[in-house]
Amino acid sequence: MKNRRTSLARQVQSLAVMDIARPDLKKKKIRQYVIWAGVAAVLLTVAIIAVSRLKPAAPTVDRSTIWPDTVKRGDLTIQVRGSTGSLVPREDSVQLIPAQTDATVVRIRALPGAIVTPDTILMDLSDPQLEQQLTNAKLQLQQAQADYKSEQATLQSQIMTLKTTLAQVDADYATDKTQADTDQQLCKLGVISELVCGASKNKFEQLDAQKKIAMQQIELTDKATSVQLASAQSKIDQARTLVDLYQKQTEALEVKAGIAGQVAALPVGANGPIQVGTHVTAGTPVAEVTQLNKLKAALQIAETQAHDIQIGQPASIDTHNGVVPGHVSRIDPTALNGTRTVDVALDGPLPPGAVPGLSVEGTIDLARLHDVLYVGRPALGNENTTLSLFKEDPDGKGAQRVPVKVGRASVNSIQILEGLKEGDTVILSDMSREDTVDRIRLE
Repeated sequence: MKNRRTSLARQVQSLAVMDIARPDLKKKKIRQYVIWAGVAAVLLTVAIIAVSRLKPAAPTVDRSTIWPDTVKRGDLTIQVRGSTGSLVPREDSVQLIPAQTDATVVRIRALPGAIVTPDTILMDLSDPQLEQQLTNAKLQLQQAQADYKSEQATLQSQIMTLKTTLAQVDADYATDKTQADTDQQLCKLGVISELVCGASKNKFEQLDAQKKIAMQQIELTDKATSVQLASAQSKIDQARTLVDLYQKQTEALEVKAGIAGQVAALPVGANGPIQVGTHVTAGTPVAEVTQLNKLKAALQIAETQAHDIQIGQPASIDTHNGVVPGHVSRIDPTALNGTRTVDVALDGPLPPGAVPGLSVEGTIDLARLHDVLYVGRPALGNENTTLSLFKEDPDGKGAQRVPVKVGRASVNSIQILEGLKEGDTVILSDMSREDTVDRIRLE
């Protein structure tokens, strides 16, 4: 019993001791937890700060998808391009054919686009009234010619009568003159009387006066004949003029090309396009022919670029079947839809297949810069600005974004003022997807 009490007392004492030591141990553990938690928090914060300060990894770009170019030094030709244009007739290459009289189209032989010679008949017109006028004019000409011959015969007959009379007077004049001379000699010798000599002389003088009168009549008749025949001839000329006029108008009913070239679109009259059955009035255009060797290029140039273009500047026209040299011949002073029309006169022969309306492209040389840095024109970039381009590393494995100041721009090249040197390689293709990064990797 005593032992049991002693054991129980020891147990109670042991429990008491345990109850006293437990709070210290718990606090110690809590402090350890707090310390470790603080250390972990500090480490986590440091890690977060370090990660936040790290730059994002450079994106990778497939080299096959970019367009690189190397900076060069040399002469740079500044050009502007007209990507849309067409061949059009020159002002002196179009033959506009009007109707000569009021007529009706009865047949169209050559359609637009046909190649023709000067004698090619394009269409047939009909004018019955003109045919009647031509017939009447021919009859009037025949009548005038007949009147002339009749008048000529009458006048010639009159002249012959006068000449016969003159011949007779002239014969009598010669006889009487001989007689008068003889009587004058005989009178001097006293063979005949003064009375007989005076009678011979008077007769001679009368015949002399008749001869002079007959000659004057012939001269006057000749002059009158010339006047009358000239009047008759003028009637013939008037009649022949009418015949020629109506004949030409009749021939013009067969509308001919007049020049070698290509038939243009049929003109539009007051009642619509010219077609079979259309009635046209005199002077109305019924056909148009363009000479194929007299064409020019009409280029559409952006208004912002056209201000540097001047008359006479050299140009090149691409017909898609050959390039033809030329020069600027006209600049339209007005703009339409943001573009201006620039005419280029062609200085070389056109290739086969070059016809009015053919789509062409052209470049115009504005200036030539000597000994400058230049590179291909970037996909996105205007002249006289600062561009942001990716310059390749020397090993070609990456590229760094650099600012590049550029000057004048041509069709395919642009002048470099600052930011690059000869031999640098830059990416010219559109890199807008990498606008947020300053460096890329190339693979």
